[in-house]
Amino acid sequence: MTTPWGELALARFPEDPRDRLRAWDASDEYLLRHLADRGVPPAGTVVVLGDRWGALVTALAPHAPVQITDSYLTQEATRANLARNGVEPGAVSLLTTRDAPPERIDVLLVRVPKSLALLEDQLLRLAPAVHEGTVVVGTGMAKEIHTSTLDLFERVLGPTRTSLAEKKARLILCTPDPSLERPGNPWPYRYALPEGVGPVSGHTVVNHAGVFCADRLDIGTRFFLAHLPRAGGARRVVDLGCGNGVVGTAVALADPAADVLFVDESFQAVASAQDTYRASGVRGHAEFRVGDGLAGVPSGSVDLVLNNPPFHSHQATTDATAWRMFTQARRALRPGGELWVIGNRHLGYHVKLRRLFGNSRLVASDPKFVVLKAVKR
Repeated sequence: MTTPWGELALARFPEDPRDRLRAWDASDEYLLRHLADRGVPPAGTVVVLGDRWGALVTALAPHAPVQITDSYLTQEATRANLARNGVEPGAVSLLTTRDAPPERIDVLLVRVPKSLALLEDQLLRLAPAVHEGTVVVGTGMAKEIHTSTLDLFERVLGPTRTSLAEKKARLILCTPDPSLERPGNPWPYRYALPEGVGPVSGHTVVNHAGVFCADRLDIGTRFFLAHLPRAGGARRVVDLGCGNGVVGTAVALADPAADVLFVDESFQAVASAQDTYRASGVRGHAEFRVGDGLAGVPSGSVDLVLNNPPFHSHQATTDATAWRMFTQARRALRPGGELWVIGNRHLGYHVKLRRLFGNSRLVASDPKFVVLKAVKR
């Protein structure tokens, strides 16, 4: 990536030589040019919210920025990109969306996330640290910045306008108003599950901001809950890409002897899963892990993996994440262990599972979704 201060070598995480997607886009470049043209950042605390792969904090490393992200993969990419460009460890502070933010922010840079809810939650958390002199600049591709995005900045921080578009990217320029009466933070959001969804019927779901389908049970998960494998005694079960943890909690309620691992790369998701599990009152054993899927889980140690893989990486549609999850599941499963997957019919996951496992069985289907099972031989 070319910046006003030189060239940077950047990569996404996990690194894959077949991955042709860049670790930055025109909105990152636009923001950095804007800062350089105006002599920003000045002295003070620089906070970067939502940096996708660490491009922004790597470019701004001489100013000791603080990165705040919901993504474990972003943190790993940032560490790798900082090292790749010769930045000393500790030059950039890496925080998660669950950590306490800095008490004072002098420059706030926001890479607009896909989730408006996550943006709302984070701006409300950061607003008390923003003062009248804080430089606030958001960035994103034009298709990512909506009227609702601008309204949110204006309601939480102060008067807001947009720049002209450059290479289909825009900037959000906000003037903080410390006297603004901000709304209360509505997150996390809680609701009771409907009847007819198995052991979790009537139980409370807790969703922190940014978790998929935060205000209701999505139809894919509802279909999956209706076709989960029956409890079969004590076993090691993984809710892979757990989101709010409804699927793993359903397993734990059906079989309290099960040892359930909830794992997701989103810090918000794992916090949601932990709160959903606790709210269920189940008396079992569970582990909650933020990480790169099943990396680090011992080979052959798992009996059952339940998975609803995402098919988007930010704005890109890709099956790379699903393939990685399936590959990790096969390694982690014991012989005879099973991977159960739900997905949209058109994604063709059965082809990938047969290629990887040598088998794939259709468990259930409707006009939109399929539930598939693959067994490790």
